[in-house]
Amino acid sequence: MIIEIKDLRFSYHEHHPALEGVSLEVERGERVALVGPNGAGKTTLLQHLNGILRGEGEIRIDGDILSDETLDIIRGKVGFLFQSPDDQLFSPTVYHDAAYGPVYQGLAAEEVEERVSDALEKTGMEALRDAAPYHLSVGEKKRAALATVLSMRPDILALDEPTSGLDPRGKRELVELLGEMPQTIVAATHDLAIIPKLFPRMVIMEAGRIVHDGWSEDILKDRALLARHGLA
Repeated sequence: MIIEIKDLRFSYHEHHPALEGVSLEVERGERVALVGPNGAGKTTLLQHLNGILRGEGEIRIDGDILSDETLDIIRGKVGFLFQSPDDQLFSPTVYHDAAYGPVYQGLAAEEVEERVSDALEKTGMEALRDAAPYHLSVGEKKRAALATVLSMRPDILALDEPTSGLDPRGKRELVELLGEMPQTIVAATHDLAIIPKLFPRMVIMEAGRIVHDGWSEDILKDRALLARHGLA
């Protein structure tokens, strides 16, 4: 298993638990959609995968237990894409945003250039490498933000509402792009329409717990199950 989570618990406030004993295993190469109503704990769970949030319980990424000592290693293995690309893009140009992670890692200039060029090519952003992120469309910002993740060459992509804010064309382009990615992907999404195209496995969350886990094809046909969890 590339992801192993055991009895994960987390609270933003003392009397407001966001995760209550979540356990989840994901195999290398799997694509898993986390679905559920607002406040179900989807984003909170995703943000634990690379230590943005730290709760109680055990998380193993590719065999390494998440801890203070392994945090940098695990953050190199898990690339997190925020729901809003504006939370991820802060440099003067798309190139500098994509280069930030490799530079921070202390990689040689040649390696940084290779990684950034590869990430921009994969996301179709080469022609905009010198553009200021705030001049980009939402779809372009999403792809630029994804380039900042891919330049780190992670094994796992943790995506928070990847199609949020996109028009139909932008959504189609992003879905096609993600479909070509070789990484293990775990995504929180309200967009059930993209699930058959990208995610064979579906995990339903509600009130900080996993309430159903199965094949997307079967779950999407079960109208009663979807309705019970506010997904119809």
